[in-house]
Amino acid sequence: MVGRLDEELGFHETALRLRAQRQQVLASNIANADTPNYKARDFDFAQAMRSALAAGEPVSQAGMTLTHPAHLAVESADASLPGLKPRSPRQNSLDGNTVEMDIERSAFTENALRYETSATLIHSQIKDLLSVIQG
Repeated sequence: MVGRLDEELGFHETALRLRAQRQQVLASNIANADTPNYKARDFDFAQAMRSALAAGEPVSQAGMTLTHPAHLAVESADASLPGLKPRSPRQNSLDGNTVEMDIERSAFTENALRYETSATLIHSQIKDLLSVIQG
C-alpha cells in the first residue's frame, strides 16, 4: 500500500521539491540584483526532474560553498542541484552583475504558478485517495 502511495505522489513530490529549490535560486538572484560581480544562476527544471526521477531518489539538500573565511556556514538547497549554472546576460552591466530583473521576475512568477499547480494536483490526488479509502 505504501509503495502505491509513493508511486501516486512521488512525481509531484519531486516536482514540488525542485520548484521550491528553483524558487530559492531565483529569489537569491533578485536579492543580489545590486551586488557587483554577482552572476545570476538558474537550472533547467526539465533536466533536473529527469535526473531526479531517473535516480529514483528525492533531490538532496547540501550546504553552500564558502568562498571567504569570514562567511558563515548556511544550509542551502541550490548547491546540490544538477545543472546549476550562471545565466547568460542579454545586456552587459558595468559592475559585472548579470541579474536582469525583468527576466528574474518573470521566471520567479512562472515557477511560483507551476509550484501552486503541483500543490493543487497533490491535494486533489490525496482527496481522491481519501474518498476511496472512506468509501
